[in-house]
Amino acid sequence: MSKMIRMGIVGIGRIGTMATKELVQHTDKFQIVAACDLIPERTAQIAELYEGCREYTDYAEMLKQDDIDLVYICTRSCDHYKHAMMAFEVGKDVLLEKPVTVSYEQALDLYRHFNKAGAPRLYVHQQRRLESAFTKVKEAVDSGKLGRIYEVNLSQNDFQHRDDWQTISEFGGGQLLNWGPHIIDHSLQLLGTKTFEIQSYLVQATAGGDCEDHLRIRFIGDNNRVVNMCISGGMALHRGRFFEVFGDRGAAVYEGGKLKLRYINPEQEIPPVVSSPETPGAAFGTTGTYQSKLVVDWVSEEIEVAVSGGELADFWALLYETLVNGKEFPITDEDILAIMRTISTVKAQNKYIMK
Repeated sequence: MSKMIRMGIVGIGRIGTMATKELVQHTDKFQIVAACDLIPERTAQIAELYEGCREYTDYAEMLKQDDIDLVYICTRSCDHYKHAMMAFEVGKDVLLEKPVTVSYEQALDLYRHFNKAGAPRLYVHQQRRLESAFTKVKEAVDSGKLGRIYEVNLSQNDFQHRDDWQTISEFGGGQLLNWGPHIIDHSLQLLGTKTFEIQSYLVQATAGGDCEDHLRIRFIGDNNRVVNMCISGGMALHRGRFFEVFGDRGAAVYEGGKLKLRYINPEQEIPPVVSSPETPGAAFGTTGTYQSKLVVDWVSEEIEVAVSGGELADFWALLYETLVNGKEFPITDEDILAIMRTISTVKAQNKYIMK
């Protein structure tokens, strides 16, 4: 029988409930032995799913239990740092829901404590690194089919009049800390360099509270690649999850569950384009006036790709392999700090949110 990871979960809201549904697929690997929430009805739901699961309304009391191997923290963003440090102080490994903290400084401090020799381990639930739409686009970029990539555009858009705690800055609200860690992570992975400049703006469009619900960030890499990302809850003609990639040999677009690629046949060599200062002919078209005389051998592909499906639950299998078999965890400390450094940079660039 394989080793079972005994887990205590704190915060049984949207994310906590979603995670427990995913964990049902991994009952041979994870057992929830303790659940904590300020609302007893929520812990009761977990106890119904997991026989022997103890219920708590006091997080500190739950942490005293010796049979918890891993603490999964799903509380409000503003409490992530405090709750992670409480687990550290009693020697518990932690899986922390994104965002890891509400600031780069807090994230740095967590890593000064966790993940050192002999210290508890810290993992972050960046499960959308496994999202099929992203992984298929990343494969297209890395394949070389599209040539030298010079621009990538990606977005997560919708239209909402959002009014929950994630619209209030006191609790770590705003799309920069909500969808931001996922789309920033995708952006940095597609940028292809760790050295870049950032341009950004934040807007409060249709949400309540005092935070941004529409934002754009531009990453300008030292590899001459630009990545433009958008997150919005204020787009009436929304695109949902969207990716667009442009290279000097082709392009890729993902939208509505389909990935479309058009690229020059890899076997076709494209000679250098030499411009002429002479007066062009009077006709348009392939006469050399503005189009190449070269006949391009285009290849087209169309692939059905789900926006996000069961692959997000595969995160738990990866985490298990790390915890039990020592495999390298795919989301590194450096990845998380790069996300949080980006968030802090964007906040510093925007002294106020446009309304």
